[in-house]
Amino acid sequence: VFSFLFFSPEINDSEGHPSSSHQTLKGTSKWATSLENLLEDPEGVKRFREFLKKEFSEENVLFWLACEEFKKTQGKKQMQEKAKEIYMTFLSSKASSQVNVEGQSRLNETILETPHPLMFQKLQDQIFNLMKYDSYSRFLKSDIFLNLKKCEEQEESSPEAQTAAKRASRIYNT
Repeated sequence: VFSFLFFSPEINDSEGHPSSSHQTLKGTSKWATSLENLLEDPEGVKRFREFLKKEFSEENVLFWLACEEFKKTQGKKQMQEKAKEIYMTFLSSKASSQVNVEGQSRLNETILETPHPLMFQKLQDQIFNLMKYDSYSRFLKSDIFLNLKKCEEQEESSPEAQTAAKRASRIYNT
């Protein structure tokens, strides 16, 4: 049986909001659709970090998050400080949480003199792709993910959840 979902701006829910199948996805279901969705959810990031810690590669997601935060940095002085912190933590040959990126041996502290929001973008993209095509797929098969998914499914199918939903619908439909 094939099911096709179409989004139509004319279809609205009872409160006048557009109805879409994507709005109902949450938790593990949303994380399983893409690494981007996982990284947008603080709980998803937390669980992914737990998994990466066990794989000894947590520095990848920490670097990616640091780069995301860096892009929002205002002011040259703050940018220089954050850029140096990222460099010293993740990119320098003496880094405590060194990430493995192409061209790393050519990196040196001179890049920190003229910081700009996208100065780490190429390296961040490398790490994103490494996570997306390597650790993310393993995460989706991991006990951490599968146990969370199982718990969510049990909560959704529990009689209490259904009763609460029915009560809520009665309250709003009167």
